Amino acid sequence: MPNRLAHETSPYLLQHADNPVDWWPWSGEAFEEARKRNVPVLLSVGYSSCHWCHVMAHESFEDQETADYLNAHFVNIKVDREERPDVDAVYMEAVQAATGQGGWPMTVFLTPDAEPFYFGTYFPPASRHGMPSFRQVLEGVHSAWADRRDEVAEVAGKIVRDLAGREISFGGTEAPGEQELAQALLGLTREYDPQRGGFGGAPKFPPSMVIEFLLRHHARTGSEGALQMAQDTCERMARGGIYDQLGGGFARYSVDRDWIVPHFEKMLYDNALLCRGYAHLWRATGSELARRVALETADFMVRELRTNEGGFASALDADSDDGTGRHVEGAYYVWTPRQLRETLGDDDAELAARYFGVTEEGTFEHGSSVLQLPQQDELFDADRIASIRQRLLDRRSERPAPGRDDKIVAAWNGLAIAALAETGAYFDRPDLVDAALAAADLLVRLHLDDAARLARTSKDGQVGANAGVLEDYGDVAEGFLALASVTGEGVWLDFAGFLLDHVLARFTDEESGALYDTAADAEQLIRRPQDPTDNAAPSGWSAAAGALLSYAAQTGSAPHRAAAEKALGVVKALGPRVPRFVGWGLAVAEANLDGPREVAIVGPSLDEQATRTLHRTALLATAPGAVVAVGTPDSDELPLLADRPLVGGEPAAYVCRNFTCDAPTTDPERLRTALRS
Repeated sequence: MPNRLAHETSPYLLQHADNPVDWWPWSGEAFEEARKRNVPVLLSVGYSSCHWCHVMAHESFEDQETADYLNAHFVNIKVDREERPDVDAVYMEAVQAATGQGGWPMTVFLTPDAEPFYFGTYFPPASRHGMPSFRQVLEGVHSAWADRRDEVAEVAGKIVRDLAGREISFGGTEAPGEQELAQALLGLTREYDPQRGGFGGAPKFPPSMVIEFLLRHHARTGSEGALQMAQDTCERMARGGIYDQLGGGFARYSVDRDWIVPHFEKMLYDNALLCRGYAHLWRATGSELARRVALETADFMVRELRTNEGGFASALDADSDDGTGRHVEGAYYVWTPRQLRETLGDDDAELAARYFGVTEEGTFEHGSSVLQLPQQDELFDADRIASIRQRLLDRRSERPAPGRDDKIVAAWNGLAIAALAETGAYFDRPDLVDAALAAADLLVRLHLDDAARLARTSKDGQVGANAGVLEDYGDVAEGFLALASVTGEGVWLDFAGFLLDHVLARFTDEESGALYDTAADAEQLIRRPQDPTDNAAPSGWSAAAGALLSYAAQTGSAPHRAAAEKALGVVKALGPRVPRFVGWGLAVAEANLDGPREVAIVGPSLDEQATRTLHRTALLATAPGAVVAVGTPDSDELPLLADRPLVGGEPAAYVCRNFTCDAPTTDPERLRTALRS
């Protein structure tokens, strides 16, 4: 019989709806039940594409004996971290403080007052490698609760007090300057892997936000070292197994330093950020590889993640059926030489093996290989390779596909909107711009209420109950601002303004300018989460700072500009010390230092060729954080167009920075030069 999770919209929670565990969703009623029964709470946090979450579910939560013990001695709460990032952040902070590490599934034991007292991540069904079994953990926690309650309460109280006493060093309210950004670049240089690209060792994550900082730093300063790190990292990733060489799109991370073997789950946020990053690399260098990867990644998002409602699903699983009924990590993506021969015939299979690096020994498990591009493309016949790639993709499509988490997360859709809008504009792909517009329309129709407050998630056209957090407001505003620049439709600037007004009113400390991840009127947890560091995606803090800065440039709003600069104070403190973890914050700081440039394009019609040429020239400018407005001189939709007439009856471009404007120009080449200087 299904448990309470059967009524939820989260695909992750629904995966557990038929468990024999008597799961509760996160709710006041669950904690009230724990008080009534006088038992502790087991909090289990994960997400639908998490491999080890599936493993623990199969080993423990689907086991009747384990479930019986859990039901008798605990109130059991299951949380989708993607729906409730605030709950995840608060208890992950406690887990990391207590154990020095974290991850998912996250397993936390709480008092009925939601205070944590014992922590872990994955626990096996039998003890191994020094890890206790899950049953041993459960019995130990139950014994402590029954026999040493005072000790449990003391531990829980101390943890809550320690969390409450943690303070972030905000670094004041002054944005980073030349010195701090140069120090950040030096720090990245020290951590850079010159042989393989990227930063640090295994596992290796795509440094999408750091790449954006490096490209903006190069554009502002001319630093060839910054550009080289971005270029080499992007090429290594694009040629590695972390990139899907048949269908496009990036996996979550590489388990090795060489980008060969990925953890195969594909996340919307990674692909949105990397699509935009490769498009920006092409904009800076003209790289054909960057162009191809940007477009293939955009096409992957539209083809495989777009939902019937027009939004973008959260993720694809790492696991899929290997053809024998077993769910195996990477089964959908890997190939053996025999499989190549069965699909292509001997001659083309031999060529494909050399081109994609498929060997008899394999680069993955059981003699299978993850496809890579170990050799230069020019060594192979392009038409023959295109045919091989298509035949392999067709054969792969016959395999059981990985599961898809169809949940629409507002923040990640905001990132996808920005990426698709810009990529479509750069490469004359109006279908990609249309996809961005459809996703934006979905967010407005379904996720925004009458007061312009955002809901975090929706699924199948049904909005979720969880309130949007800071990253939702910041990333969706970013997407709307990108749409306004690409389409010239002022309504998207208006919607961005509504969201950012909430950031100022409900997420910002008025005195210090510090930002919180949850609104002042949100559900009160044991701590109000607040994290300025960028992780897999921009932190809410840096996302909001970037959107505030762009909105201020578009509108001339002093309060939004001041809020952005105050928020960047934390980047001044953290950038020189941990640049890898404030990449988006550093990119925003580059835009702030550059102006950012304000570009107004006016023409008698947006469809007129000279207007379109000036508009495209402005969009392709590499000036950090440049904002673009396009319209007719009599338009009142975009403030940057006010009092900007045609020049001699011709379409014209106006470039301003720090309240100082250049003379208008009708010449695209002069505009290009103005945006480079």
